Amino acid sequence: MMSDLMTTILPYAMNWADLLLRWLHVIVAIAWIGSSFYFVWLDNSLEKPTDPELKARGVDGELWAVHGGGFYNPQKYRVAPKNLPQHLHWFYWESYSTWLSGFALLCVLYFYHAGIFIVDPRVFAWSSPGYAVAAMLGFLVVGWLVYDGICRVFGQGKKGDLTVGILVAVYVLIAAWLACHLFAGRAAFLIIGAMLGSSMSANVFFWIIPGQRRVVAAMRAGQTPDPMDGKRGKQRSVHNTYFTLPVLFAMLSNHYSFVYDAPNNWLVLVLMMLAGALIRQFFVLKHKGAWKWQYWIVGGGLILAVAVALAPKPQPSLANAKPITFAQVQHIVQERCLLCHAGAAASKGVRLDSAPDIVSHAQAIYQQVVVLKAMPLNNATQMTDLERAEIGQWIKDGAKP
Repeated sequence: MMSDLMTTILPYAMNWADLLLRWLHVIVAIAWIGSSFYFVWLDNSLEKPTDPELKARGVDGELWAVHGGGFYNPQKYRVAPKNLPQHLHWFYWESYSTWLSGFALLCVLYFYHAGIFIVDPRVFAWSSPGYAVAAMLGFLVVGWLVYDGICRVFGQGKKGDLTVGILVAVYVLIAAWLACHLFAGRAAFLIIGAMLGSSMSANVFFWIIPGQRRVVAAMRAGQTPDPMDGKRGKQRSVHNTYFTLPVLFAMLSNHYSFVYDAPNNWLVLVLMMLAGALIRQFFVLKHKGAWKWQYWIVGGGLILAVAVALAPKPQPSLANAKPITFAQVQHIVQERCLLCHAGAAASKGVRLDSAPDIVSHAQAIYQQVVVLKAMPLNNATQMTDLERAEIGQWIKDGAKP
């Protein structure tokens, strides 16, 4: 009795954990990305003050804005006000909450179901799902160490930013290729996004916030702050804004199998992330008053090229013209789909273990099985193209029981 209860309740509880963690992750990510985008826009939109009083107070830039029926006048000081306020708002919990909720979601959805979500024998035959989990964790740790090392060693000098940008891009390309040759496509895209997202949060944790705290402490003590803290914090903050759109694509891609299951999926991932970074560059420059449409054109061109390359091919037609019976379809479903879609513990609550269930989900089956070929996940049950064609023909003929 207890075993049956756990078989039913545990998957149901995990579905709720997946839903709530995903919801939380999106909420805190919006808060983090929103504040990051706002401050990048603010820095690039400030105007030199003309009021002598503001100049005397050390104000280096200001702007007037209107929002929600009120007027706002943000001001940025060259270093800080002469009398530093006791209460300062620190923007860091948004970052930490995003990483913590994302890692928890990674554990609940991917690590807990590693044999299904991470391991794809067609890509790489892991001897144990645990090794695959360890490898994914390695991507997070090594990703940060390599990125941070690149910034430390090559981030100084006149062309430091350009050098770092090129080296980080090359590293991401290598990591994407390696991930897509070790993990199922869906997991590979996700771990590259998580690797960059972890580096973003680590930038905040290890460099941006500690540097700001040292600056504040020095000023309260009447000492001159180390200018490197400000420079390094600014550098890592700028990196974070360019990482944002690529990370968002990698995270959203897990809902679209035609992307992560594509041939040469690592190249698809790299090109889409590059498009995101280029589009972000357009907006960064736009905030400075420079409308560089070439970034949009190149970024949009990359997306269009990927879309054309991944366009679905015509579905194979069946050799015979005989109608496909429901019995044939039900047999395929029983053989290929019930591993995950049977009983009260069915994945995502989608049950296919009865005739009415199959008929009611016919359109979803057509989309996931025939068009996208996303299910069975990683084709774990080895559904053939002929079986997909038979299901598609049955649905085209009216999906009759």
